[in-house]
Amino acid sequence: MRYADQVVLARRVHPMTADGPSYEVVEAVAIRGDRITAVGSRAEARGWIGPDTVVTDHGSGVITPGLVDAHSHPILGLRMTAGHDLSGASSPAELQAGLAAAAEATAPGAWVQAWGLKPDAWPAPGPHRAWLDAIVGDRPAIVRFFDGHAVVASTRALELAATADLVDVLGPGLVGRDAQGLTGVVREPAGLAHLDEAIPQPSVHDEAARLHDLLAAMAATGLTTVHALDLEGDALAVLEAAEARGPLPLRLLLSPWCGPELDEDGWRELLALQQRSGERWAVRGVKIFLDGTIDHGTAWLSRPDRWGQSDVSLWPDRDRYAAALAFFDRHGVATATHAIGDAAVGRALDVIGGLRPAGSTLVHRIEHIETAPDHLLPRFAEVGAAACMQPTHCTRYVTADGSDNWSARLPEHQARQAWRTRDLRDLGAVVALGSDWPIAHYDPRQVMADAQERRPAELPDAAPVGPEQRLTARMVLEGYTTHAAAADGLSAELGVLAPGARADLTVFADDPLELAPSALLTCPVLATYVGGEPAHRHTDLHR
Repeated sequence: MRYADQVVLARRVHPMTADGPSYEVVEAVAIRGDRITAVGSRAEARGWIGPDTVVTDHGSGVITPGLVDAHSHPILGLRMTAGHDLSGASSPAELQAGLAAAAEATAPGAWVQAWGLKPDAWPAPGPHRAWLDAIVGDRPAIVRFFDGHAVVASTRALELAATADLVDVLGPGLVGRDAQGLTGVVREPAGLAHLDEAIPQPSVHDEAARLHDLLAAMAATGLTTVHALDLEGDALAVLEAAEARGPLPLRLLLSPWCGPELDEDGWRELLALQQRSGERWAVRGVKIFLDGTIDHGTAWLSRPDRWGQSDVSLWPDRDRYAAALAFFDRHGVATATHAIGDAAVGRALDVIGGLRPAGSTLVHRIEHIETAPDHLLPRFAEVGAAACMQPTHCTRYVTADGSDNWSARLPEHQARQAWRTRDLRDLGAVVALGSDWPIAHYDPRQVMADAQERRPAELPDAAPVGPEQRLTARMVLEGYTTHAAAADGLSAELGVLAPGARADLTVFADDPLELAPSALLTCPVLATYVGGEPAHRHTDLHR
């Protein structure tokens, strides 16, 4: 082989290749351009090093393939996190104090915004604009729930957005009503997009700067690729402006939304978007919401929840969902279906399974899968559907005693079928892991640690939620490497350290396959390489 452009050394390298390395010791990675040319021992590495080769020795560090977050919202999330952070509010008093602080910090005439609201924090009988009005007065205000699928808007905000006229247009339940009129609760993408249109948005320049900073912070946690399941509004302009500031700190794959309101012309417009890309971003795939969330009664369960909700699909014409998947499959575009309830998961599996006889070779994904009965689980491997799951949704928002809003809404048997990560893995399914930021933190170390414990890994006394669904250390690393790459049909390029793969590397200070989950949470990331270029270096790193 020719000399490498650079060689990266460490105490240990985990190539994560399917058959394992054909050598006993792996301590080095050779890179030429943006691709890996060899992996092997330090002794072998001496033959890769020429007079111009850059050598970086990470000492006792451990190298893995660059981590891939299979589900996140880095661009949309910038707007979802506008204003005051309410994620720490767990009672009406704390919520009231947080909203008062948000109002005080907002200039007169500007929209009061807050995010991260948990349903249990609102006082009985539940979210209503009247309670919000009492705090913000005659000001436009919007408070986003933690899951990103619903908001509470003040009376003035509803007036500015002319929401009353759209109740029937947006569908049943998407705009809340009671005997006095609008409650202020607006749910799901159609309703939220309508409200967002009334809110003054930051400039593309400002959003681009925030995006660059966010991606740099993500790269510092070991992420090298993020699949962003959205491409809404002026996202393309923000991406182009961000890249004009310099290379993005990591790779972005983006999937625009396909809603039930689109006809075949709309589908073709989404096809055209698949041609758009930059140096480190590309449009890849399409996102479809088959249902909403259990917390807001908009999931699609086989039977209604305890409140009589979550029994309908967001696609009223279910056959049209099948037609959309078939259309994109015929044109070589993979889909990601948001399916939280068991009925939604079953429908997605049925449709994806029906594509195989037609000769489909694409990997279609199902996102979230928060509750699923036994009979659905083997079908993931049978039909080749990838399961993309977010363990911290379970560990951070659900409690073992069932006192949380999610558990309280479900019949007990369905609540016990929560986030069945281990069952899916044991049945041979691809299980890609992610954060769904800003719903949960983007740090992959937190997701991987929690997935092994089924509780917040920093809380050793917390009772686990479904402990039988714990993943092993290797399974969680696969969830962020080989399985995440497989879910995107990119197994030859991402998720492994092998000749020909992209030179994306994550360097941990210690071995993630040997660390206790609580130690993994705080294990430093010494460096992150994207296409062979350092995107992050720990301040203690010495070359």
